[in-house]
Amino acid sequence: MQDIIDQLAHAIREAVNHQTPLCIRGGGSKDFYGGALRGEPLSTAAYRGVIDYEPTELVVIARAGTPLAEMEAILREKGQMLAFEPPHFGSLPSPLAPLPHAGEGNKVSAAPKMGTATLGGAIAAGLSGPRRAYAGAVRDFMLGVRMLDGKGSDLRFGGRVMKNVAGYDISRLTAGSLGTLGVILEASLKTLPLPAAELTLRREQTQAEAIALMNEWAGKPLPLSATCHIGNMLYVRLSGASAAVRAAREKLGGEEIADGVTFWRALRDQQLDFFTAPEPLWRLSVKSTSAPLTLPGQQVVEWGGALRWLRTTADAQTIREAAARCGGHAALFRGGDKTPGVFHPLPPALMKLHQRLKQAFDPAGILNPGRMYPDY
Repeated sequence: MQDIIDQLAHAIREAVNHQTPLCIRGGGSKDFYGGALRGEPLSTAAYRGVIDYEPTELVVIARAGTPLAEMEAILREKGQMLAFEPPHFGSLPSPLAPLPHAGEGNKVSAAPKMGTATLGGAIAAGLSGPRRAYAGAVRDFMLGVRMLDGKGSDLRFGGRVMKNVAGYDISRLTAGSLGTLGVILEASLKTLPLPAAELTLRREQTQAEAIALMNEWAGKPLPLSATCHIGNMLYVRLSGASAAVRAAREKLGGEEIADGVTFWRALRDQQLDFFTAPEPLWRLSVKSTSAPLTLPGQQVVEWGGALRWLRTTADAQTIREAAARCGGHAALFRGGDKTPGVFHPLPPALMKLHQRLKQAFDPAGILNPGRMYPDY
């Protein structure tokens, strides 16, 4: 495995010498996300495998090229999970079957296979699944990282416990950086036990009613682990001790669906009909209490109201102004015109901080240039 690291470091140094941009990728399942891919391919797929796993300590250390499915299977054997539920997108082994009585817009589609999701890609993309609002984001579970910077230097940050950082927490900084700061080699992550019981309820609600309910429930001691409003249906997942789940089920009411696992996996991996429509897909992060957004197109609401997915042909300025009015921001997630920029424009002071970080870790500017912001 050290040979692979040496080869990657050599490729980086050669790229610096020749001022050749590099396109870092693992399995390619998130090639659609962010700015257009540029540069010579630099793959981490061969650097794979779990290095160390201590179930009693709730810590796993694995290489960047490790397939998520493989890693999650190892954790399940010990009754544990990656609680931020990283999306797999195109890496599922086969399309999921339609849900019983799924309702309009809720069917599971046979989305084309795009690639194999890897641990490094999950961290670099910084994307979390349905459990994120109740368990935490990718960065919240990062304990340490090993990476190659833009000079080919082998760097290590963090460690194996939560309170191990003095100064900047670089390991968490890599989450969502899209490979612009370095090539992730290894990561140590906190794991959590699988819930003893889990079930999914659904009830018919308007979007406004659903947002109000999700925020009301968030302030109560309920074992919520996911919420989603799609079409005219509100879906709620309860996870935890059996007694707590049963009590919450009686309190919330609604219909229990037979295969909640299938629904949340399809939502996580965007295999519902809503996500396969031809219009550009936008991801809006707003205050959870924000009223329904009056924008053209179809919407799905997740994370207790804090995440709004929007399928629309509206222009970027209109969408971003609407998100800003709700105290949030908007990113073009898939499809559409990327000319106005994929991610919400940063204030000048914050952009300057990003540029200084980029300069410190990748002074030649060769790692995934333009993947986050133009000329970044």
